Amino acid sequence: MSMSSDFESDGGMLNEINMTPLIDVMLVLLIIFIVTLPVIHGAVNVELPQMSNKAVDQKDHTVDVSVAADGVIYWDKQPVSDGELQGKVAAAAAQGVEASPVVRIYADKAVRYERVAFVLSSAQGGGLSKIDFVTDKAEVK
Repeated sequence: MSMSSDFESDGGMLNEINMTPLIDVMLVLLIIFIVTLPVIHGAVNVELPQMSNKAVDQKDHTVDVSVAADGVIYWDKQPVSDGELQGKVAAAAAQGVEASPVVRIYADKAVRYERVAFVLSSAQGGGLSKIDFVTDKAEVK
């Protein structure tokens, strides 16, 4: 004879999973990933200084290197071959670090990137470290 009553049944247990703790954990993980992901990718928020519209006085000696749309390279408006470019870079670099000219690169927007990369590597490989890219001023719309 069993002495059980209706109160000793399963005690009103629910057979469902409580999703609230799982959702809380997932939200915390999401916030952690949102905060740490920019740090992992090296993103740094930097407030850059404003640029003035004044022209900069060029006290240094400058050399203008232009790369036309057809890939022809000009050294101070005179066309040069690839070998001549490397010779002129070596001659300019031989003046010394303090007297070496600033190389201003004028590259047509339609020129292939490999030609601009060749000019850059020739200048840097030849010992010229002061390199500027010259662009047109953007029009305000």
